[in-house]
Amino acid sequence: MKIRDIVNRDIVNLINCENEPIHIPGSIQPHGFLIGLTKEFKIIFCSENLSDYLSFKYTEVLGKSFKDVFGVENFNAINDSALEANVLQLKMKLENKSFQCFFHQSDDCYIFEAEPCGVKTDSVTDVYNQTLQFINYLNTTQSLKSLCEMVARETRSLTGYDRVMVYRFDKEYNGEVFAESCRDDLEPFLGLHYPHTDIPVQARELYMRNVLRLIMDMDYTPVPIYAIDDGSGRNLDLSLSILRSTSPIHVEYLKNMGVGATLTISLIHQGKLWGLIACHHYSSKNLTPEIRLAAQLQGQFITSQIDVRQSNEEYEVSRKTNNALEKVTGLDLPPIMESFKIISVSPELLKLCNASGVSLYINGEVYKNGITPPVSVIPSLSDWLFEHSNDSNFATDKIIDFIPTMKSVWDRVSGVVYYSLGKNNSIIWYRTETVIEVNWAGDPNKAIIKDANGLHPRNSFAKWKQISKNRSTPWLYPELNVAAKYAHTLQKQINLILLSDEEMKYRKLSEKLKESNEELQNINWISTHDLQEPLRKIQVISSMVLFKEKDNMSENMIDSLYRMNKSAMRMQNLLADILKYTRIKNSDKAFELVDMNRILEEILFDLKDNIVDADAEIVVSDLPHVYAVPFLMKQLVSNILLNSLKYSSPDRKPLISVSVEKGVRDLNYGDSTYFKFVFKDNGIGFHQEYAENIFNIFTRLHSQNEYMGSGVGLALCRKIIQAHNGYITAKSSLGNGAVFVVYLPYKRDAEVD
Repeated sequence: MKIRDIVNRDIVNLINCENEPIHIPGSIQPHGFLIGLTKEFKIIFCSENLSDYLSFKYTEVLGKSFKDVFGVENFNAINDSALEANVLQLKMKLENKSFQCFFHQSDDCYIFEAEPCGVKTDSVTDVYNQTLQFINYLNTTQSLKSLCEMVARETRSLTGYDRVMVYRFDKEYNGEVFAESCRDDLEPFLGLHYPHTDIPVQARELYMRNVLRLIMDMDYTPVPIYAIDDGSGRNLDLSLSILRSTSPIHVEYLKNMGVGATLTISLIHQGKLWGLIACHHYSSKNLTPEIRLAAQLQGQFITSQIDVRQSNEEYEVSRKTNNALEKVTGLDLPPIMESFKIISVSPELLKLCNASGVSLYINGEVYKNGITPPVSVIPSLSDWLFEHSNDSNFATDKIIDFIPTMKSVWDRVSGVVYYSLGKNNSIIWYRTETVIEVNWAGDPNKAIIKDANGLHPRNSFAKWKQISKNRSTPWLYPELNVAAKYAHTLQKQINLILLSDEEMKYRKLSEKLKESNEELQNINWISTHDLQEPLRKIQVISSMVLFKEKDNMSENMIDSLYRMNKSAMRMQNLLADILKYTRIKNSDKAFELVDMNRILEEILFDLKDNIVDADAEIVVSDLPHVYAVPFLMKQLVSNILLNSLKYSSPDRKPLISVSVEKGVRDLNYGDSTYFKFVFKDNGIGFHQEYAENIFNIFTRLHSQNEYMGSGVGLALCRKIIQAHNGYITAKSSLGNGAVFVVYLPYKRDAEVD
């Protein structure tokens, strides 16, 4: 059987450390031993130091089953929990020695780790009492900071480490010592910042997976892990291992700080690494499993309380911003553009977000208050934010990061909260720059030290001050929340002004329309009454002249008088048709149940001479009763029949048919039913392209010399039908007659037996 070690010997330095495979070091720390098992519990991995704890060597156990090496009782203990996803902790007797054992699954292997149970300095009862006391202290803290300070103090008391820090990450994963408890003779690290490079990405990922990490002695010599060499070259993922060996870069980093042992507990909040409880000791140090668990529990207390404590801290901010919101929304504002000027000068508008300035950009006008960019710049800034936010909202405490070219903006302000109110409409709150002094533990720009031996982590952690510029104080959630609420209120004001403007516009149009109607009525009166009198005189005088002087006039003179008389008559008819057209009104009071058979009888009697002269045949089916205005129905049918008689073909006898269908549905005109009256003739017809134009007033398809008429008849038909909530269509082709279809609303109670 071939055996090989799986130590990862890839060269690691600070240039490639972010890619260092720290989860597969192939070695462990020496304060325990490790074996790796197949799913059948065959030992295929074993740490070299097995013989330091038991009577056999790693070479003697590789390839054997766990049961054969450690006994049936111990095998049964882990076999019962082999499918557990989390780390299983249990105590075992191995060769009559007590071990604290840890068992978990890693990919397709099981990992078994064992640490000897040493002399306990604290009993389980003592740990329990300290934890209970900690819970009692928990209720005495109000803010998140005071909670973290208490956790640091109690964790140090529980574990005995020289220094305990609560380490908090920012958005870029730069760290800050947020709370600390340390020996009196040590220099405090409280308030110091550390760059994100100190804890690279893959290290943060491991902190998310394995929440407790222990280094007992910084001067340890890594113990290699050996494996059966089956040619696969596989490695062992130690992400959840208690004994996993530490990155040499991290060890060197801690040694440069003078640290001898560490305990690190991950603080995970809302699925992200919020921070760490970092415990430092300046000599070697180990902890019992009970104390490790109690310390881990204190970390969970912090993460469970983050939202609650932050809410407490934000309550006062929220109370003040909501008071300001009530006052600014309570302003009595008229629905005019001047209202935005009133809003902009209100001091409560700034208090909404605790802002230094505010601007309103409404329909091309800028209204501002406080410290803002120049008025000339605000429209272009608003347009940029509109596009950048996709017509939504945007907030930052460092605007220079987004628009570095707009110097006139970030020279005056650093923080911006933007809400779109539509194209060319916005509200923007501003905050001025807040110069912040950040104390770093060493120069963050010199995290890498180069010397004759290569690259190393920095060895200086002396306080290094950095002045942060071009950044405002961050916008808090209550401030952003109130800003969103007020932006919604402001949108309502804009809509109210638009509605008011539209109402004013329609009121003015209505007044103009009323004036126009009155003028039209006057014109109509003049055209239908005052103009009739001169026309009658023209007809009378021309008739008298023809009667008395006809024998003494030339043929040209007689023809001229006839044509003058005819023109006067045509104009009279035109004026009469205009009068009919303008008098049609939709009045419910004029509607009644009308017998269309009787209407048609009256029309045929009135048109008897026209029908005889044209030698026309009219075929009529039985017609229904409809709700309509009687005289308008008579005018409608009369105009359609006269139109068919006028445009009859000289090549055949005129034939006109009138039929009806009831309960016809036409979705093109709504989900309604109609009486469908069909008027069909065999006249000269017309091109279908003119089917709509013929219903326009004064529209004619033929000259006056070919066919007499005013061009009002069919327009009058359409207006009558519209007054009855119906519609009319025409279908024809040249030389093949025409079909006029009239749709009138169908009502069942119009049916008469």
